[in-house]
Amino acid sequence: MGMKSADAQLLKAAMLSAAKELEAKKEWINELNVFPVPDGDTGTNMTMTIMAAAREVAAIENPTMESIAKALSSGSLRGARGNSGVILSQLFRGFTKEIKTADEVTVTILANAFTRATETAYKAVMKPKEGTILTVARGMADKAVELATETDDIVEFLEKVIEHGDFVLSQTPEMLPVLKQAGVVDSGGQGLMQVMRGALDGILGKGIPFDAVVEQTTQKAAPVGAARDDIDTADIKFGYCTEFIINVEKGYDDEEELKFKAYLESIGDSIVVVSDEDVVKVHVHTNNPGLAIERALTYGSLSRMKIDNMREEHNERLEMGAAKSAPAPAPAPKAEEPRKEYGFIAVSVGEGLSEIFKGIGADYIIEGGQTMNPSTEDMVNAIEKVNADVIYILPNNKNIILAAEQAKYLVEDKQILVVPSKTIPQGIAALINFMPESTPEENLEAMVEEMGRVRTGQITYAVRTTMIDGMEINEGDIMGIGDSGMLAVGQEIEATVLETVKRMVNEDSELISIYFGAEVAEEEAEALLEKIQEEYPDCEVELNNGGQPVYYYLISVE
Repeated sequence: MGMKSADAQLLKAAMLSAAKELEAKKEWINELNVFPVPDGDTGTNMTMTIMAAAREVAAIENPTMESIAKALSSGSLRGARGNSGVILSQLFRGFTKEIKTADEVTVTILANAFTRATETAYKAVMKPKEGTILTVARGMADKAVELATETDDIVEFLEKVIEHGDFVLSQTPEMLPVLKQAGVVDSGGQGLMQVMRGALDGILGKGIPFDAVVEQTTQKAAPVGAARDDIDTADIKFGYCTEFIINVEKGYDDEEELKFKAYLESIGDSIVVVSDEDVVKVHVHTNNPGLAIERALTYGSLSRMKIDNMREEHNERLEMGAAKSAPAPAPAPKAEEPRKEYGFIAVSVGEGLSEIFKGIGADYIIEGGQTMNPSTEDMVNAIEKVNADVIYILPNNKNIILAAEQAKYLVEDKQILVVPSKTIPQGIAALINFMPESTPEENLEAMVEEMGRVRTGQITYAVRTTMIDGMEINEGDIMGIGDSGMLAVGQEIEATVLETVKRMVNEDSELISIYFGAEVAEEEAEALLEKIQEEYPDCEVELNNGGQPVYYYLISVE
Protein backbone atom coordinates (compact mmCIF):
# COMPACT_ATOMS: atom_id res chain seq x y z
CA MET A 1 0.00 0.00 0.00
CA GLY A 2 2.92 2.33 0.64
CA MET A 3 3.30 5.44 2.82
CA LYS A 4 1.04 8.25 1.60
CA SER A 5 1.93 10.85 4.25
CA ALA A 6 4.18 11.54 7.22
CA ASP A 7 3.20 13.32 10.44
CA ALA A 8 5.31 15.55 12.70
CA GLN A 9 6.53 12.65 14.83
CA LEU A 10 7.84 10.86 11.74
CA LEU A 11 9.44 14.06 10.47
CA LYS A 12 11.18 14.46 13.82
CA ALA A 13 12.58 10.93 13.54
CA ALA A 14 13.74 11.68 10.00
CA MET A 15 15.61 14.83 11.00
CA LEU A 16 17.33 13.26 14.02
CA SER A 17 18.39 10.28 11.91
CA ALA A 18 19.68 12.62 9.18
CA ALA A 19 21.84 14.45 11.73
CA LYS A 20 23.35 11.24 13.09
CA GLU A 21 24.04 9.86 9.61
CA LEU A 22 25.93 13.02 8.70
CA GLU A 23 27.82 12.95 12.00
CA ALA A 24 28.88 9.35 11.33
CA LYS A 25 30.36 10.28 7.96
CA LYS A 26 31.80 13.73 8.73
CA GLU A 27 35.50 12.73 8.62
CA TRP A 28 34.99 10.87 5.35
CA ILE A 29 33.37 14.02 3.93
CA ASN A 30 36.22 16.16 5.29
CA GLU A 31 38.65 14.03 3.31
CA LEU A 32 36.81 14.87 0.08
CA ASN A 33 37.92 18.52 0.25
CA VAL A 34 39.84 19.37 -2.91
CA PHE A 35 42.92 20.77 -1.18
CA PRO A 36 44.46 17.99 0.94
CA VAL A 37 45.15 20.32 3.88
CA PRO A 38 45.02 19.03 7.47
CA ASP A 39 42.01 21.22 8.31
CA GLY A 40 39.46 20.00 5.74
CA ASP A 41 36.20 20.93 7.41
CA THR A 42 33.16 20.56 5.15
CA GLY A 43 31.92 17.51 7.05
CA THR A 44 32.59 19.14 10.40
CA ASN A 45 30.82 22.37 9.43
CA MET A 46 27.74 20.61 8.04
CA THR A 47 27.58 18.29 11.06
CA MET A 48 27.80 21.12 13.58
CA THR A 49 25.11 22.99 11.65
CA ILE A 50 22.62 20.11 11.52
CA MET A 51 23.36 19.03 15.11
CA ALA A 52 22.51 22.53 16.36
CA ALA A 53 19.12 22.11 14.69
CA ALA A 54 18.71 18.47 15.76
CA ARG A 55 19.19 19.32 19.44
CA GLU A 56 16.31 21.79 19.25
CA VAL A 57 14.17 19.25 17.40
CA ALA A 58 15.00 16.52 19.93
CA ALA A 59 13.84 18.76 22.80
CA ILE A 60 10.25 18.92 21.42
CA GLU A 61 8.14 16.40 23.36
CA ASN A 62 4.89 16.74 21.45
CA PRO A 63 5.93 17.83 17.99
CA THR A 64 3.76 19.65 15.51
CA MET A 65 4.78 20.45 11.98
CA GLU A 66 5.07 24.12 12.97
CA SER A 67 7.27 23.44 16.02
CA ILE A 68 9.54 21.10 14.04
CA ALA A 69 9.86 23.68 11.26
CA LYS A 70 10.71 26.46 13.72
CA ALA A 71 13.33 24.39 15.56
CA LEU A 72 14.91 23.18 12.33
CA SER A 73 15.07 26.64 10.78
CA SER A 74 16.18 28.52 13.89
CA GLY A 75 18.67 25.91 15.09
CA SER A 76 20.40 25.52 11.74
CA LEU A 77 20.44 29.28 11.15
CA ARG A 78 22.28 30.08 14.38
CA GLY A 79 24.48 27.00 14.27
CA ALA A 80 25.56 27.45 10.64
CA ARG A 81 29.32 27.20 10.10
CA GLY A 82 31.24 27.63 6.89
CA ASN A 83 29.81 27.99 3.40
CA SER A 84 28.52 24.42 3.33
CA GLY A 85 26.83 24.84 6.72
CA VAL A 86 25.22 28.14 5.76
CA ILE A 87 23.91 26.66 2.50
CA LEU A 88 22.56 23.65 4.41
CA SER A 89 20.80 26.00 6.84
CA GLN A 90 19.24 27.86 3.91
CA LEU A 91 18.02 24.58 2.41
CA PHE A 92 16.35 23.83 5.73
CA ARG A 93 14.95 27.35 5.90
CA GLY A 94 13.27 27.08 2.52
CA PHE A 95 12.09 23.53 3.21
CA THR A 96 10.45 24.49 6.51
CA LYS A 97 8.62 27.47 5.00
CA GLU A 98 6.72 25.04 2.80
CA ILE A 99 5.86 22.41 5.43
CA LYS A 100 5.13 24.52 8.53
CA THR A 101 1.41 25.01 7.81
CA ALA A 102 0.73 21.38 6.90
CA ASP A 103 -0.70 18.77 9.27
CA GLU A 104 1.10 16.01 7.39
CA VAL A 105 3.53 16.01 4.48
CA THR A 106 2.75 14.26 1.21
CA VAL A 107 4.78 13.70 -1.94
CA THR A 108 3.37 16.92 -3.40
CA ILE A 109 4.30 18.96 -0.33
CA LEU A 110 7.79 17.42 -0.28
CA ALA A 111 8.32 18.26 -3.96
CA ASN A 112 7.29 21.87 -3.32
CA ALA A 113 9.49 21.98 -0.22
CA PHE A 114 12.54 20.71 -2.11
CA THR A 115 12.00 23.35 -4.79
CA ARG A 116 11.61 26.14 -2.26
CA ALA A 117 14.66 24.92 -0.35
CA THR A 118 16.80 25.12 -3.47
CA GLU A 119 15.51 28.56 -4.43
CA THR A 120 16.25 29.88 -0.94
CA ALA A 121 19.78 28.46 -0.93
CA TYR A 122 20.62 29.85 -4.37
CA LYS A 123 19.46 33.31 -3.30
CA ALA A 124 21.76 33.19 -0.28
CA VAL A 125 24.88 32.79 -2.42
CA MET A 126 25.99 35.88 -4.33
CA LYS A 127 27.74 33.95 -7.12
CA PRO A 128 26.42 30.38 -7.16
CA LYS A 129 28.88 27.90 -8.63
CA GLU A 130 27.72 24.75 -10.37
CA GLY A 131 29.24 21.43 -9.42
CA THR A 132 28.59 22.07 -5.72
CA ILE A 133 26.01 21.24 -3.06
CA LEU A 134 23.67 23.71 -4.80
CA THR A 135 23.76 21.69 -8.02
CA VAL A 136 23.00 18.47 -6.16
CA ALA A 137 20.10 20.12 -4.31
CA ARG A 138 18.64 21.52 -7.52
CA GLY A 139 18.97 18.17 -9.28
CA MET A 140 16.98 16.46 -6.52
CA ALA A 141 14.37 19.25 -6.50
CA ASP A 142 13.83 18.93 -10.27
CA LYS A 143 13.49 15.15 -9.95
CA ALA A 144 11.07 15.58 -7.03
CA VAL A 145 8.75 17.73 -9.15
CA GLU A 146 8.83 15.12 -11.91
CA LEU A 147 8.15 12.23 -9.51
CA ALA A 148 5.25 14.02 -7.79
CA THR A 149 3.12 13.29 -10.88
CA GLU A 150 4.17 9.63 -10.96
CA THR A 151 3.81 8.34 -7.39
CA ASP A 152 2.19 9.21 -4.08
CA ASP A 153 4.36 6.81 -2.05
CA ILE A 154 6.79 8.83 0.08
CA VAL A 155 9.33 6.00 0.41
CA GLU A 156 9.41 5.27 -3.32
CA PHE A 157 9.58 9.02 -3.97
CA LEU A 158 12.56 9.57 -1.65
CA GLU A 159 14.42 6.50 -2.91
CA LYS A 160 14.24 7.78 -6.51
CA VAL A 161 15.14 11.36 -5.46
CA ILE A 162 18.22 10.03 -3.64
CA GLU A 163 19.16 7.86 -6.61
CA HIS A 164 19.04 10.90 -8.88
CA GLY A 165 20.95 12.99 -6.31
CA ASP A 166 23.74 10.40 -6.34
CA PHE A 167 23.87 10.65 -10.13
CA VAL A 168 24.12 14.46 -10.06
CA LEU A 169 26.82 14.21 -7.40
CA SER A 170 28.78 11.79 -9.61
CA GLN A 171 28.73 14.42 -12.36
CA THR A 172 30.15 17.25 -10.24
CA PRO A 173 33.76 16.52 -11.34
CA GLU A 174 32.63 17.18 -14.92
CA MET A 175 31.32 20.59 -13.86
CA LEU A 176 34.30 21.67 -11.75
CA PRO A 177 37.69 20.75 -13.25
CA VAL A 178 39.37 21.10 -9.86
CA LEU A 179 37.24 18.20 -8.57
CA LYS A 180 38.13 16.05 -11.55
CA GLN A 181 41.81 16.81 -11.15
CA ALA A 182 41.72 15.88 -7.47
CA GLY A 183 39.69 12.74 -8.19
CA VAL A 184 36.83 13.59 -5.80
CA VAL A 185 33.15 14.56 -5.91
CA ASP A 186 31.94 17.73 -4.23
CA SER A 187 32.20 17.32 -0.44
CA GLY A 188 29.18 19.52 0.30
CA GLY A 189 27.06 17.57 -2.16
CA GLN A 190 28.19 14.31 -0.56
CA GLY A 191 27.21 15.69 2.84
CA LEU A 192 23.75 16.56 1.54
CA MET A 193 23.31 13.02 0.23
CA GLN A 194 24.14 11.63 3.69
CA VAL A 195 21.44 13.90 5.12
CA MET A 196 18.94 12.50 2.62
CA ARG A 197 19.89 8.89 3.34
CA GLY A 198 19.69 9.44 7.07
CA ALA A 199 16.24 11.05 6.74
CA LEU A 200 14.91 8.09 4.74
CA ASP A 201 16.35 5.65 7.30
CA GLY A 202 14.58 7.62 10.03
CA ILE A 203 11.25 7.36 8.20
CA LEU A 204 11.79 3.60 7.81
CA GLY A 205 12.62 3.26 11.52
CA LYS A 206 16.21 2.12 11.03
CA GLY A 207 18.19 5.31 11.58
CA ILE A 208 21.01 5.77 14.09
CA PRO A 209 19.53 6.57 17.55
CA PHE A 210 20.08 10.23 18.39
CA ASP A 211 21.67 9.39 21.76
CA ALA A 212 24.09 6.90 20.20
CA VAL A 213 27.80 7.68 20.36
CA VAL A 214 29.23 7.79 16.84
CA GLU A 215 32.89 6.87 16.51
CA GLN A 216 35.06 8.69 13.97
CA THR A 217 37.94 6.38 13.16
CA THR A 218 39.94 9.08 11.35
CA GLN A 219 38.99 11.99 13.57
CA LYS A 220 41.91 14.21 14.50
CA ALA A 221 42.78 14.94 18.10
CA ALA A 222 41.88 18.36 19.46
CA PRO A 223 44.79 20.78 19.70
CA VAL A 224 46.49 20.87 23.08
CA GLY A 225 46.49 24.21 24.85
CA ALA A 226 49.26 25.71 26.96
CA ALA A 227 49.88 24.03 30.29
CA ARG A 228 48.25 25.75 33.25
CA ASP A 229 51.57 26.00 35.07
CA ASP A 230 53.15 27.79 32.11
CA ILE A 231 50.43 30.40 32.22
CA ASP A 232 50.50 30.80 35.98
CA THR A 233 54.25 31.40 36.11
CA ALA A 234 54.47 33.63 33.02
CA ASP A 235 56.59 36.74 33.57
CA ILE A 236 55.03 39.91 32.23
CA LYS A 237 58.03 42.12 31.47
CA PHE A 238 56.02 45.13 30.29
CA GLY A 239 52.80 45.72 32.17
CA TYR A 240 50.66 48.09 30.09
CA CYS A 241 49.11 47.29 26.74
CA THR A 242 49.00 50.71 25.10
CA GLU A 243 47.12 51.51 21.89
CA PHE A 244 46.28 54.74 20.08
CA ILE A 245 46.00 56.40 16.69
CA ILE A 246 48.18 59.35 15.68
CA ASN A 247 46.43 61.84 13.43
CA VAL A 248 49.60 63.13 11.74
CA GLU A 249 49.89 66.93 11.67
CA LYS A 250 53.68 67.35 11.59
CA GLY A 251 56.60 65.79 9.73
CA TYR A 252 56.29 62.01 9.78
CA ASP A 253 58.13 60.30 6.92
CA ASP A 254 59.81 56.89 6.58
CA GLU A 255 62.85 58.08 8.47
CA GLU A 256 60.75 59.42 11.35
CA GLU A 257 58.79 56.17 11.46
CA LEU A 258 62.02 54.19 11.89
CA LYS A 259 63.07 56.55 14.72
CA PHE A 260 59.64 56.22 16.36
CA LYS A 261 59.75 52.40 16.17
CA ALA A 262 63.28 52.40 17.60
CA TYR A 263 62.11 54.58 20.49
CA LEU A 264 59.18 52.28 21.23
CA GLU A 265 61.55 49.29 21.19
CA SER A 266 63.66 51.06 23.82
CA ILE A 267 60.68 51.28 26.20
CA GLY A 268 58.68 48.13 25.40
CA ASP A 269 57.88 45.19 23.13
CA SER A 270 55.00 43.68 21.07
CA ILE A 271 55.23 46.73 18.84
CA VAL A 272 52.92 47.30 15.90
CA VAL A 273 53.20 50.59 14.03
CA VAL A 274 51.18 50.83 10.84
CA SER A 275 51.10 54.01 8.78
CA ASP A 276 48.60 55.06 6.15
CA GLU A 277 49.07 58.61 4.86
CA ASP A 278 47.93 60.86 7.73
CA VAL A 279 47.02 58.12 10.22
CA VAL A 280 49.38 55.95 12.27
CA LYS A 281 48.02 53.08 14.37
CA VAL A 282 50.23 52.16 17.31
CA HIS A 283 50.34 49.23 19.72
CA VAL A 284 53.05 48.67 22.34
CA HIS A 285 53.52 46.83 25.64
CA THR A 286 55.42 49.12 28.01
CA ASN A 287 55.87 50.02 31.66
CA ASN A 288 55.63 53.72 30.77
CA PRO A 289 52.57 54.44 28.60
CA GLY A 290 53.09 58.16 29.18
CA LEU A 291 56.45 58.08 27.40
CA ALA A 292 54.93 56.43 24.32
CA ILE A 293 52.09 58.96 24.29
CA GLU A 294 54.44 61.90 24.83
CA ARG A 295 56.60 60.93 21.85
CA ALA A 296 53.52 60.29 19.67
CA LEU A 297 52.18 63.77 20.43
CA THR A 298 55.20 65.28 18.70
CA TYR A 299 53.69 64.05 15.42
CA GLY A 300 50.07 65.11 15.92
CA SER A 301 46.89 64.60 17.94
CA LEU A 302 45.85 61.21 19.34
CA SER A 303 42.57 59.32 19.23
CA ARG A 304 41.16 55.90 20.20
CA MET A 305 43.55 55.69 23.16
CA LYS A 306 43.40 52.52 25.24
CA ILE A 307 45.66 51.40 28.11
CA ASP A 308 45.20 48.03 29.86
CA ASN A 309 47.05 46.86 32.97
CA MET A 310 48.10 43.35 31.89
CA ARG A 311 49.50 42.35 35.28
CA GLU A 312 46.17 43.16 36.87
CA GLU A 313 44.31 41.18 34.21
CA HIS A 314 46.76 38.30 34.65
CA ASN A 315 46.18 38.19 38.41
CA GLU A 316 42.43 38.26 37.86
CA ARG A 317 42.73 35.24 35.57
CA LEU A 318 44.78 33.37 38.16
CA GLU A 319 42.21 34.16 40.85
CA MET A 320 39.46 32.95 38.55
CA GLY A 321 41.40 29.75 37.91
CA ALA A 322 41.90 29.15 41.63
CA ALA A 323 38.21 29.63 42.27
CA LYS A 324 37.16 27.47 39.32
CA SER A 325 36.04 24.55 41.49
CA ALA A 326 34.19 26.75 43.98
CA PRO A 327 30.56 27.84 43.49
CA ALA A 328 30.55 31.03 41.46
CA PRO A 329 29.18 34.11 43.25
CA ALA A 330 26.67 36.29 41.49
CA PRO A 331 28.59 38.68 39.22
CA ALA A 332 28.63 42.33 40.17
CA PRO A 333 26.84 44.55 37.69
CA LYS A 334 29.29 46.00 35.17
CA ALA A 335 28.95 49.52 33.93
CA GLU A 336 28.50 49.51 30.19
CA GLU A 337 31.13 51.34 28.19
CA PRO A 338 29.88 54.43 26.34
CA ARG A 339 28.51 53.57 22.93
CA LYS A 340 30.88 54.57 20.16
CA GLU A 341 30.44 55.21 16.48
CA TYR A 342 32.48 52.35 15.02
CA GLY A 343 33.46 48.87 16.20
CA PHE A 344 35.45 46.04 14.63
CA ILE A 345 35.22 42.25 14.95
CA ALA A 346 37.93 40.05 13.45
CA VAL A 347 38.13 36.28 13.15
CA SER A 348 41.63 35.11 14.03
CA VAL A 349 43.52 32.10 15.31
CA GLY A 350 46.95 32.31 16.89
CA GLU A 351 47.99 34.61 19.73
CA GLY A 352 50.29 36.69 17.56
CA LEU A 353 47.74 37.29 14.81
CA SER A 354 45.08 38.18 17.36
CA GLU A 355 47.47 40.62 19.00
CA ILE A 356 48.12 42.28 15.64
CA PHE A 357 44.39 42.71 15.03
CA LYS A 358 43.91 44.22 18.47
CA GLY A 359 46.85 46.49 17.84
CA ILE A 360 45.30 47.98 14.71
CA GLY A 361 41.87 48.54 16.20
CA ALA A 362 39.86 45.31 16.52
CA ASP A 363 37.48 45.49 19.49
CA TYR A 364 36.66 41.79 19.63
CA ILE A 365 38.43 38.69 18.36
CA ILE A 366 36.45 35.57 17.47
CA GLU A 367 38.76 32.60 17.90
CA GLY A 368 38.55 30.49 14.77
CA GLY A 369 39.42 30.39 11.13
CA GLN A 370 40.76 27.55 9.02
CA THR A 371 40.79 25.02 11.85
CA MET A 372 37.36 25.90 13.24
CA ASN A 373 34.83 28.06 11.43
CA PRO A 374 32.76 30.21 13.84
CA SER A 375 28.99 29.81 13.65
CA THR A 376 26.44 32.47 12.87
CA GLU A 377 25.56 32.50 16.56
CA ASP A 378 29.21 33.12 17.46
CA MET A 379 29.03 36.18 15.21
CA VAL A 380 25.81 37.42 16.81
CA ASN A 381 27.26 36.99 20.31
CA ALA A 382 30.36 38.96 19.31
CA ILE A 383 28.21 41.75 17.87
CA GLU A 384 26.35 41.99 21.19
CA LYS A 385 29.66 42.52 23.03
CA VAL A 386 30.75 45.47 20.87
CA ASN A 387 28.91 48.63 21.91
CA ALA A 388 28.97 50.58 18.66
CA ASP A 389 26.50 51.97 16.14
CA VAL A 390 28.35 50.56 13.11
CA ILE A 391 30.26 47.30 13.34
CA TYR A 392 32.56 45.88 10.68
CA ILE A 393 33.13 42.11 10.63
CA LEU A 394 36.36 40.77 9.12
CA PRO A 395 35.85 37.01 8.51
CA ASN A 396 39.41 36.56 7.14
CA ASN A 397 38.42 33.26 5.55
CA LYS A 398 36.29 32.64 2.47
CA ASN A 399 34.47 29.87 4.33
CA ILE A 400 33.25 32.26 7.05
CA ILE A 401 31.89 35.12 4.94
CA LEU A 402 28.41 33.59 4.50
CA ALA A 403 28.03 33.01 8.25
CA ALA A 404 28.94 36.65 8.87
CA GLU A 405 26.44 37.82 6.25
CA GLN A 406 23.77 35.65 7.86
CA ALA A 407 24.49 37.13 11.30
CA LYS A 408 23.98 40.61 9.87
CA TYR A 409 20.27 39.90 9.36
CA LEU A 410 19.79 38.72 12.95
CA VAL A 411 20.83 42.08 14.45
CA GLU A 412 18.43 45.02 14.51
CA ASP A 413 19.96 47.76 16.70
CA LYS A 414 23.33 48.11 14.93
CA GLN A 415 24.50 48.55 11.35
CA ILE A 416 26.60 45.53 10.41
CA LEU A 417 28.99 45.66 7.48
CA VAL A 418 30.82 42.51 6.39
CA VAL A 419 34.22 43.10 4.83
CA PRO A 420 34.66 40.03 2.57
CA SER A 421 38.25 39.32 3.60
CA LYS A 422 39.27 35.79 2.61
CA THR A 423 42.65 35.69 4.38
CA ILE A 424 44.30 37.10 7.48
CA PRO A 425 46.57 39.44 5.46
CA GLN A 426 43.54 40.80 3.60
CA GLY A 427 41.83 41.48 6.92
CA ILE A 428 44.88 43.31 8.26
CA ALA A 429 45.11 45.46 5.14
CA ALA A 430 41.40 46.26 5.28
CA LEU A 431 41.43 47.31 8.95
CA ILE A 432 44.55 49.43 8.53
CA ASN A 433 42.78 51.42 5.83
CA PHE A 434 39.72 52.35 7.91
CA MET A 435 39.33 56.15 8.03
CA PRO A 436 37.09 57.52 10.84
CA GLU A 437 36.09 60.64 8.87
CA SER A 438 34.60 58.63 5.97
CA THR A 439 31.05 57.26 5.87
CA PRO A 440 30.49 53.55 6.69
CA GLU A 441 29.84 52.75 3.04
CA GLU A 442 32.88 54.70 1.82
CA ASN A 443 35.04 52.87 4.32
CA LEU A 444 33.70 49.50 3.22
CA GLU A 445 34.48 50.33 -0.39
CA ALA A 446 37.99 51.54 0.45
CA MET A 447 38.73 48.52 2.66
CA VAL A 448 37.64 46.11 -0.05
CA GLU A 449 39.72 47.97 -2.62
CA GLU A 450 42.85 47.89 -0.44
CA MET A 451 42.59 44.23 0.47
CA GLY A 452 42.29 43.51 -3.24
CA ARG A 453 45.91 44.59 -3.58
CA VAL A 454 47.06 41.83 -1.23
CA ARG A 455 48.22 38.42 -2.47
CA THR A 456 48.29 35.64 0.11
CA GLY A 457 50.28 32.41 0.35
CA GLN A 458 49.74 29.68 2.95
CA ILE A 459 52.28 26.97 3.75
CA THR A 460 51.06 23.67 5.18
CA TYR A 461 51.38 19.90 4.62
CA ALA A 462 49.33 17.42 2.59
CA VAL A 463 47.23 14.82 4.36
CA ARG A 464 46.65 12.67 1.27
CA THR A 465 48.02 12.05 -2.21
CA THR A 466 46.30 13.87 -5.06
CA MET A 467 46.84 16.00 -8.19
CA ILE A 468 45.94 19.73 -8.21
CA ASP A 469 46.70 22.42 -10.78
CA GLY A 470 48.93 19.99 -12.64
CA MET A 471 51.05 19.37 -9.53
CA GLU A 472 51.49 15.88 -8.12
CA ILE A 473 51.08 15.99 -4.34
CA ASN A 474 52.01 13.13 -2.03
CA GLU A 475 50.93 12.69 1.56
CA GLY A 476 53.34 14.62 3.79
CA ASP A 477 54.48 17.03 1.08
CA ILE A 478 54.76 20.73 1.90
CA MET A 479 52.34 22.89 -0.09
CA GLY A 480 52.23 26.59 -0.92
CA ILE A 481 48.60 27.54 -1.54
CA GLY A 482 47.75 30.88 -3.13
CA ASP A 483 44.56 32.87 -3.55
CA SER A 484 43.56 30.92 -6.67
CA GLY A 485 45.28 27.56 -6.31
CA MET A 486 48.54 25.75 -5.74
CA LEU A 487 51.74 27.76 -6.02
CA ALA A 488 54.40 25.26 -4.96
CA VAL A 489 54.92 21.70 -3.71
CA GLY A 490 58.08 20.36 -2.09
CA GLN A 491 59.57 18.20 0.62
CA GLU A 492 61.18 21.01 2.64
CA ILE A 493 59.39 23.93 4.29
CA GLU A 494 61.99 26.60 3.51
CA ALA A 495 62.36 25.64 -0.16
CA THR A 496 58.59 25.59 -0.60
CA VAL A 497 58.25 29.02 1.03
CA LEU A 498 60.89 30.49 -1.28
CA GLU A 499 59.20 29.04 -4.36
CA THR A 500 55.81 30.31 -3.16
CA VAL A 501 57.17 33.83 -2.63
CA LYS A 502 58.79 33.71 -6.07
CA ARG A 503 55.39 32.95 -7.61
CA MET A 504 53.76 35.81 -5.68
CA VAL A 505 56.22 38.67 -6.19
CA ASN A 506 56.17 40.80 -9.33
CA GLU A 507 57.79 44.06 -10.44
CA ASP A 508 55.18 46.15 -8.62
CA SER A 509 55.62 44.41 -5.26
CA GLU A 510 56.76 46.62 -2.38
CA LEU A 511 56.04 44.75 0.87
CA ILE A 512 56.41 41.08 1.85
CA SER A 513 54.93 40.17 5.24
CA ILE A 514 55.66 36.80 6.84
CA TYR A 515 53.70 35.36 9.78
CA PHE A 516 55.27 32.23 11.26
CA GLY A 517 53.11 29.62 12.97
CA ALA A 518 53.11 27.78 16.27
CA GLU A 519 55.22 24.89 14.93
CA VAL A 520 58.04 27.12 13.60
CA ALA A 521 61.00 28.14 15.77
CA GLU A 522 61.77 31.86 15.74
CA GLU A 523 65.37 31.14 14.68
CA GLU A 524 64.13 29.26 11.60
CA ALA A 525 61.80 32.11 10.71
CA GLU A 526 64.58 34.69 11.07
CA ALA A 527 66.89 32.65 8.85
CA LEU A 528 64.15 32.49 6.22
CA LEU A 529 63.63 36.24 6.55
CA GLU A 530 67.29 36.89 5.71
CA LYS A 531 67.09 34.75 2.57
CA ILE A 532 63.96 36.52 1.35
CA GLN A 533 65.54 39.92 2.06
CA GLU A 534 68.59 38.92 0.01
CA GLU A 535 66.42 37.63 -2.83
CA TYR A 536 64.18 40.71 -2.98
CA PRO A 537 66.26 43.76 -1.98
CA ASP A 538 63.73 46.19 -3.52
CA CYS A 539 60.96 44.97 -1.21
CA GLU A 540 60.46 45.71 2.45
CA VAL A 541 60.23 42.36 4.28
CA GLU A 542 58.53 42.04 7.67
CA LEU A 543 58.50 39.07 10.06
CA ASN A 544 55.76 38.55 12.64
CA ASN A 545 55.01 35.77 15.12
CA GLY A 546 51.51 34.72 14.09
CA GLY A 547 51.29 31.66 16.33
CA GLN A 548 48.71 30.08 14.00
CA PRO A 549 48.18 26.30 14.05
CA VAL A 550 48.27 24.02 10.97
CA TYR A 551 49.94 26.60 8.70
CA TYR A 552 53.73 26.92 9.06
CA TYR A 553 53.69 30.33 7.41
CA LEU A 554 51.21 32.88 6.14
CA ILE A 555 52.72 35.20 3.53
CA SER A 556 51.35 38.36 2.02
CA VAL A 557 52.72 40.42 -0.85
CA GLU A 558 51.54 43.96 -1.57
